[in-house]
Amino acid sequence: MSSKYLTLYKMIVLYMLKRCDAPLSKSQIYDFILENEYTNFLTLQEVFAEMVSSGLIIEKSMVSRTYLEMTSEGEETLKFFGNRINPAIKTQIDEYLRENSMKLRDEGSILGDYTKTAENEYTAQLIANENGQSIVEIKLAVPTEEIARNICKKWQDCNQEVYQYLMETLMSD
Repeated sequence: MSSKYLTLYKMIVLYMLKRCDAPLSKSQIYDFILENEYTNFLTLQEVFAEMVSSGLIIEKSMVSRTYLEMTSEGEETLKFFGNRINPAIKTQIDEYLRENSMKLRDEGSILGDYTKTAENEYTAQLIANENGQSIVEIKLAVPTEEIARNICKKWQDCNQEVYQYLMETLMSD
């Protein structure tokens, strides 16, 4: 693969990360790039690996997703080489982000992860963000990995109800 194309794919990833208000996962970026047939899955894996190793992005893994965060080196690189992205591609990215903003924001704002804290003990950490600020963080100690994993998955579906219940219960007289 020509380094010219790899550079373009890297710039597309950096541009997407810069333009989106919410954290983007690898799968969300894969979806855009593969749907538009810019490249294939294997090349994109190579691009992500090179970007991480060169310090342009950081990967943050949660239970079922890996989120990408642009570093200051990534921002500088985008400033210098961002003009290599065809304006039509930028427009396409901007339209994709605009059309999918709610979905992308929801997927990146409700986070659940777990860690093993001791023998037969796991901690599930549940987070809901709004406008880049954490509005609720809950840590639960549970006895098994399966329970921790299930709690994190359920959090994705019922976080609003849990938040509402907490607010109503804690704010009532």
